[in-house]
Amino acid sequence: MLKKIPNILTIGRIIIVPFFVLAFYLPGFYGDLTACVLFVIASFTDFLDGMLARMMGEESKLGELLDPIADKIIVATALILLVMSGTIKHYEVIAAIIILTREILISGLREFLARGQIKLPVTNLAKLKTFLQMVAIALLLTGETGNKILNFQDYNAQTIGIILLWLSAFLTLYTGYEYLRKGIDHAISEDNKN
Repeated sequence: MLKKIPNILTIGRIIIVPFFVLAFYLPGFYGDLTACVLFVIASFTDFLDGMLARMMGEESKLGELLDPIADKIIVATALILLVMSGTIKHYEVIAAIIILTREILISGLREFLARGQIKLPVTNLAKLKTFLQMVAIALLLTGETGNKILNFQDYNAQTIGIILLWLSAFLTLYTGYEYLRKGIDHAISEDNKN
């Protein structure tokens, strides 16, 4: 049973999504709190499932397939909900678009490189990007409740969340460029072999 825990956590992250969406639309304090807590749980299981899989030597093809899908579903869902609700608005939507575009780009690159048995390892900078992105989204999900709890003069939860979202968007551009460059280099070297 223990050997299946990483995959169970990954599948659980996907199962959380509809409950997260429902919680997002609950009004007031409990809605804000529940949506944020579910997102934080999903984010934590992203870290936990990979760590457990490596510790137990149970890295599986199923986990390799489902883990990035689960990550993208929860992040894309949260960003879309935050844009639709007006929490992320105006030019800030660009940061959300950058993050979502990079997720699609990296998925395509990984699929392309997998055909040549080439893995695209996650860099430390990409891990930092993911951490900042998750913190930013969690803060934005706290809504007005977060603003009342976390309020330092001109900086409330929403303002800090937007700042971190932009920071993660800039890191997204940089790490996305690095991954894309590796993919293009590989494609060119393959073309030169033919």
